[in-house]
Amino acid sequence: MSKTSQQNTTTDANGVSVIHTPAHTSGLQQVPQLVPVSPGGGGKAVPPSKQGKKNSFVDRNSDEYRQRRERNNMAVKKSRLKSKQKAQDTLQRVNQLKEENERLEAKIKLLTKELSVLKDLFLEHAHNFADNVQPVGTETTTTNPESSGQ
Repeated sequence: MSKTSQQNTTTDANGVSVIHTPAHTSGLQQVPQLVPVSPGGGGKAVPPSKQGKKNSFVDRNSDEYRQRRERNNMAVKKSRLKSKQKAQDTLQRVNQLKEENERLEAKIKLLTKELSVLKDLFLEHAHNFADNVQPVGTETTTTNPESSGQ
């Protein structure tokens, strides 16, 4: 038997095509497969969660509508406040980091100056030390004038 002869396609009230295969008739769980309704395949299949919402009429005077709008307005306010708070926190963090950066740059300048001074002191000390040290083997001997005359 071919695969197409084993499949049966039906369309429910919402315009969703469901393909039934032998697995469906064997008692296994049925899983609907969304198939475009138009034969050319140009339309999109609508998932069940979106069905019925497209053409439903909303009574703007109903309590349900007013409650939904109020909940939505509160959610929007909360979201905007959260966004504004996040922007303020970010700005505060930027300012803190700028201040810390300035302090660190000042510390770098100070430490660079200190390093320069210490280098100069070290080089001066090394130069003076080299001038005072005589090479080995060229020791000067002091002669005692009293012992040389004997």
